[in-house]
Amino acid sequence: MLIFYSLVVAFVATVSSSCYNTKKVTYMQGKFDTAKYSQVIVADPVIQKGDLLSIIVYSDNPEATRIYNQVLITGATSGAASAGTEGISGSAPTSSGYLVDEDGNMEFQGLGLLHVDGLTRSALKDTLDARLKPFLTNPYYIIRFLNYRFTMLGEVTRPGVYSIPGDRLNLFQALGMAGDMTFYGRRDSVLVIRETDGKREFARLNLTKPEILGSPYFYLHPNDIVIFEATKSKVIANDQTTLRNLTIATSLVSVFAIIYTIFRY
Repeated sequence: MLIFYSLVVAFVATVSSSCYNTKKVTYMQGKFDTAKYSQVIVADPVIQKGDLLSIIVYSDNPEATRIYNQVLITGATSGAASAGTEGISGSAPTSSGYLVDEDGNMEFQGLGLLHVDGLTRSALKDTLDARLKPFLTNPYYIIRFLNYRFTMLGEVTRPGVYSIPGDRLNLFQALGMAGDMTFYGRRDSVLVIRETDGKREFARLNLTKPEILGSPYFYLHPNDIVIFEATKSKVIANDQTTLRNLTIATSLVSVFAIIYTIFRY
């Protein structure tokens, strides 16, 4: 009998030790400083070499504006570039786009060559204003990144390259597009790789802390790569190994229970 109970205790301990600590899979634990995180200023991404921009010019005199616009295409904008993200789309007029070349310049309709590398969209609007206000009445602009893509790798349900129709996306929204992290994903060590001005930046983020809201990497930039590491339990055993071990342990307990019952009676 002592042997039987010892085996039961060992089995329960094995199963319990395999249970994951819920704190390791909970996002943004602890108290929130709502006053602090509601005032976070989100930096506008800067234009870089290789970017593709949609720029639409409007003014009070449409006929004069026409020569500064590419042919507009109305239809569904691009959704996610990988499987499982259908339905993330929108309809808006867009253009074929202005490509920023390796010198940081783009050939703008009606104005010629403009140097835009390192500018934010707001700064580009100011540049266009300076060039177009002498010819247009109350001009205004809609500028969007057409190559707003980011990559999700590692312990997410649907790893892949994603694109969005909007201009701003935070890390939790990106996780939602990728189907959230798997059971084995490390929420306390998420790696973001970003290229800025030809230099590569690396940042490790802890999604279990509210401080993530104040990180400059919380909002993704075009071409960001996000890597979700696996926990040690993933390295030691995968799902199939865990299931096999539980099956073997259950069988052993059943066998010893039968033997104990036979010897008892």
